[in-house]
Amino acid sequence: MPPVREALADAADRLRAVTDTPEFEAALLARHAWGWSRARLVLDAREPADTASLEPLIRRRLSAEPIAYILGRWEFFSIDLAVEAPLLVPRPETEHLVEAAIRHLGQRPARVLDLCTGTGCVAIAIARNAPVSGIVATDIHPVALRVAASNAAEYGIPLDVRPGDLFAALADGAAPFDVIVSNPPYVAETAWDTLAPDIRNFEDRGALLSGPDGLDCIRRIVRDAPLWLSPGGMLALEMGEEQGAVARALFTERGFRDVSIRQDLAGHDRVITGVWGAGA
Repeated sequence: MPPVREALADAADRLRAVTDTPEFEAALLARHAWGWSRARLVLDAREPADTASLEPLIRRRLSAEPIAYILGRWEFFSIDLAVEAPLLVPRPETEHLVEAAIRHLGQRPARVLDLCTGTGCVAIAIARNAPVSGIVATDIHPVALRVAASNAAEYGIPLDVRPGDLFAALADGAAPFDVIVSNPPYVAETAWDTLAPDIRNFEDRGALLSGPDGLDCIRRIVRDAPLWLSPGGMLALEMGEEQGAVARALFTERGFRDVSIRQDLAGHDRVITGVWGAGA
């Protein structure tokens, strides 16, 4: 058997075909296969490598399967979460959605609604970093409902997970929310064939596509959110990098004030926020 160092180098060379971070992913897969810590991977670099257990994981990744599905876990907002196909893999861009909610909430207890919750990553991150008095998460996918509930339970968060399409999951007369957040489907149907294989071949199509221009779901949320927001409550949505102008118009025409667009680390429009009604 080759030493660990050589096995990692060989894995990285092969993984270059599917990722821009081959060394990082090779190390993640090796640690997962062998149950090793990051430190042991460095300290025991000259030890014989168990390539038999590593090889199946490399082959899965070479098929473009998202590494988060292979590992079964992924980090989001410094929280380690279970991830399961075909739910969207939590991405760094979505952390800006959490930041917007936390900034608006400050230190006052508040009710939060997370639409299209998926793994529950956004709801859980908000609940762990803001003094929420109640948090509800909705989704139409049964896998999302199960995984989100399990992730929340792992961190002791009383997440109220409800099945249904956006606001239809809420009971009539539910108390208004101080913040509504969502990472909704926002990819145009015509863009499907341009998506990377690890997205197109593995992640839920229904959680990605939203009409001819990708804005169908966003339009619905902007239209109905005021019915569920308290005065001074905020709506925050993730969106596509070219959707900022249209999304801003939707918010403004619906009557939201203080509409703002936040860029991701690449400088692309990513999160839009607006406040409903009079301030507190």
